[in-house]
Amino acid sequence: MLTSGQINLVWLKRDLRLRDHEALFNASKSGMPVLLIYIIEPILVDDPHYDIRHWRFICQSLQDMNQQLSQFNSQLLIVHGEVTSVFEQLNNTLPIKHIYSHQEIGLANTFERDKAVKRWCDTNAVIWSESTYGAVIRGLTQRHDWDKNWQKRMRHPCFDRPLEKINFVQSEHLVFQQQNTELPEQWQTPNPQFQAGGEKRAWFTMHHFFTDRGKDYAYSISSPTASRKACSRLSPYLAWGNISLRQVYQFTLGNWQKKGWRRSLVAFTSRLHWHCHFVQKFESEIEMQVRPVNRAYENYQYDESDRGKANVEAWKQGQTGFPLIDACMRCLHQTGYLNFRMRSMLVSFLCHQLDADWRSGVTHLARLFLDFEPGIHYPQFHMQAGITGINLIRLYNPIKQSQEKDPEGVFIRRWCPELAELPNELLHQPWQLTLMEQQMYDIKLGSDYPLPIIDFEISAKAARDKLWAFQKRDDVQAEGRRILKRHTLPNRPKNI
Repeated sequence: MLTSGQINLVWLKRDLRLRDHEALFNASKSGMPVLLIYIIEPILVDDPHYDIRHWRFICQSLQDMNQQLSQFNSQLLIVHGEVTSVFEQLNNTLPIKHIYSHQEIGLANTFERDKAVKRWCDTNAVIWSESTYGAVIRGLTQRHDWDKNWQKRMRHPCFDRPLEKINFVQSEHLVFQQQNTELPEQWQTPNPQFQAGGEKRAWFTMHHFFTDRGKDYAYSISSPTASRKACSRLSPYLAWGNISLRQVYQFTLGNWQKKGWRRSLVAFTSRLHWHCHFVQKFESEIEMQVRPVNRAYENYQYDESDRGKANVEAWKQGQTGFPLIDACMRCLHQTGYLNFRMRSMLVSFLCHQLDADWRSGVTHLARLFLDFEPGIHYPQFHMQAGITGINLIRLYNPIKQSQEKDPEGVFIRRWCPELAELPNELLHQPWQLTLMEQQMYDIKLGSDYPLPIIDFEISAKAARDKLWAFQKRDDVQAEGRRILKRHTLPNRPKNI
């Protein structure tokens, strides 16, 4: 019921859940009417990092929340528009006393939007309270007590309030005069190749992981095929906030004594820790969205020739002539998921073997990753691209990776069906096929499947020589010391 002239507004962004939701918890404490709002912003709809796969996942998440809220005769307010304009219009209908939200470790455009929201709140005498994202500390300049803070945040009781005790604004009061408030039809059309969004799906996925398939996590994370089952598959749910990192961590602790799981649980919890570690890097230096975190790499020269640009386009489409590279890219196009090792290999191949500027591929992969999260995407991309000056340069050999991680060719045959008839000894290096063998296996190289766009051995040697020589430069080393001081954890190896 609307018992007063004002409401508390919970502004949802990448926190699309109703449990362990600190903003919702705080908004409900006073007993004032609470309205949850999600705003479909033009700056994000038009942003090159976003794809229909993300909006479909968001749409499914919102629908899940609305289904839960319906039993309380309430619903989310979902509107299209620029945030301050939406707030202005809403404030004229349902006066806002207090806006609650989680801090968003987002792109530069959302940071600028948040500054505009702060100005609007100050002008309109509206209080805006932001809750911490995970264990990330806003404005942090060093990491001395960061581990302690992480443990404290992860072990803190979840911010849960029984939904029946929250005074949600009732549906009949949601009279909001704005056109185009419906979700586009294509966002609402499911695609079974992609994981579905929603709080319920997040919890189902976590329970399923800890019931059986996660037992082989530590042994399967590098395989492009086995990882699809053995990995948690929680990354999109964490990225869009269907489940919190704290909920996952505490659920993991509750399963710590499972017989035969020890190694996998240790590996899994370490990655939960790394999650916030990398997001903290981005929060502390968001400029890495547009420039190398090690500023000396602004002077690094890439291949900007027409041939180089054509190679990048071949990489984007999965047409490089290297089967595992192409299978990985095609898999991403079709499913939005790929395990970490294969993601790293894709970036390494782009930036090292193709000698391409990291910026030529960073938004492309963001569009493909269903679990795109800026705070993880950019620091990881910089690390794999070798532009930090402090990390080990990773030059993945796609032939060796193919032979080791997909020895029977299951993954390659799934995503490069034109190679399916080749025997294993030829599958990983199809360019070795003779003309007679091409006739035998009914495949024509350069037509049915591309010839390699580069000579791998030559490009790998050139990349090694170029990268390691550049890393020894004085300006790179000086920047490396600055990065270590600001971004690394005391007594931790520099390669994480």
